[in-house]
Amino acid sequence: MKEKQNAISEVKSPPSLEEIEQKLRSSFEKILLFCKEGVEGENFYSVEKTLRELVSQLGCLFFQLFLISFSERLDCQKWLDSGLYYAKKTPIARTIKTIYGEVKYWRQYLVRKGKAEGGFYPLDVVLGLTRDGFSPLVISLCTKLATRVSFGSAVLLFRCFYGWSPSSESIEHLVLGLGRQASAYMEVVNPPEDDGEVLVIEVDGKATPTATEEELAKRRGKRKKKKRICSCGCQRHRGKSKRKCGRAKRRSKGDKSKNGRSTTIVVIYTLRIGSDGLLHGPVNKRVWASYAPRKVMIAWARSQATKRGFPPNTNKRIHIAVDGERCLKDGLAKLFPEATFVLDIRHLEERLWKTGRAFYAEGSKELEKWVEEKRTFLYKGRASKLLSELKELKKSLSKGAKRDQGKREALSKLIKYMGKRLDMMDYKKLIDEDLPIATGAVEGAARYVVGERMDCSGMRWIPGRAEALLHLRCIELNGDWDQFFEWGYKRWIVKLRQREKVLIRTNEPIDLFDNSTSSVPHEVSIAA
Repeated sequence: MKEKQNAISEVKSPPSLEEIEQKLRSSFEKILLFCKEGVEGENFYSVEKTLRELVSQLGCLFFQLFLISFSERLDCQKWLDSGLYYAKKTPIARTIKTIYGEVKYWRQYLVRKGKAEGGFYPLDVVLGLTRDGFSPLVISLCTKLATRVSFGSAVLLFRCFYGWSPSSESIEHLVLGLGRQASAYMEVVNPPEDDGEVLVIEVDGKATPTATEEELAKRRGKRKKKKRICSCGCQRHRGKSKRKCGRAKRRSKGDKSKNGRSTTIVVIYTLRIGSDGLLHGPVNKRVWASYAPRKVMIAWARSQATKRGFPPNTNKRIHIAVDGERCLKDGLAKLFPEATFVLDIRHLEERLWKTGRAFYAEGSKELEKWVEEKRTFLYKGRASKLLSELKELKKSLSKGAKRDQGKREALSKLIKYMGKRLDMMDYKKLIDEDLPIATGAVEGAARYVVGERMDCSGMRWIPGRAEALLHLRCIELNGDWDQFFEWGYKRWIVKLRQREKVLIRTNEPIDLFDNSTSSVPHEVSIAA
């Protein structure tokens, strides 16, 4: 078998169409014969596996027929007439990996006159084949899988369905290359149709584990030659002997060694006014997340709101729900001065419970009653009254008594927290208007967009590399993957026809924006 494969690979000239057609007929007859007669003693499982291999071989032959036939029909005269190029005499072979497997084809190369570089393959240009060595569908499928599962799992799943797979390294590099285009796509994508009358924006953050400088130094440094520390060399005794060499560094209390780097998540959607007077939705929900500074994400929210028919100084209703970070609200208020803001009531309720535990035992009925009384003030729109009562309660506590010290500290924190955010606590009015008073949508997005893929056990990310995957994951979860890939593929073809060398794969991380850069994401070149 190996001798046969070597003989095929040494073929320098393309086979004729008649030869390929003969192979196709022979392969097809082989499948017919196998299905009609089979092999004695075979079960359905073995038949199914064999048939998949035969169909894959047939698919590769069809691809080869298409490529060689297209190459023969392709007229290169317009490029030759320009006087800038001349055709190389012998066609050059190339292997491309499709969903069915490797396909070898031959194409003509046009050399740029008077230059060592600058030539191109007309067939690759016209068909939109990049220098990556993978078909567009393979690139789309494996990167889409990587947005859902780890790179290693993506390899396993792809192989399960197609019998082969790009390596995990290739998938990672494709994700880095394709992810560089995600931000540009979000800027130019058409706004959704049939939007609602009320725009809602929710903003929150979620930290992902990142590699420390010490961990990066170990990975990037020169690898030490491994010494054999046990006589037998088996996995069990090798690990046992290694553990005798020293103890691992003990963590301090509360240290989970996550070394988290925060992402900012924005969820934007509309609500439609129904015949019952209530607001129904969400309509056309979109999620976007990034490691970039928050001002970049706030600017993105502003541009998306304008695109969806809610420009600055609009008369339409814009409602923004945030957590307790005051700086986030202040940044949003500069770009959305006409919007109403609400503090996530769940965050405030958590603080009420935390303060109440300074007065009553956890799980007691007294604690539950105390918190319920305070919550009632909030839902009735009397946050100012609640703040006054908390201040009076603090005054009733002794400043010198040690027993009241913890209570006073807990109350001081709650009073300070509420005092700075009192303008976002008009819950009664918002409930009457059927507007959200919690950030449930963005809290859920923090879990399923970031947490389920990027905050798993043992993961360590470099933010510039994780940014590409995070952007692609948002696009896929928004249901826009096919539109995004079509958009990117058309851009590749344009660049190819401009004689640019297009390579999607790259190992370079995305340059994250800092405070000195523009607040609007810029477009990154496709070529690595």
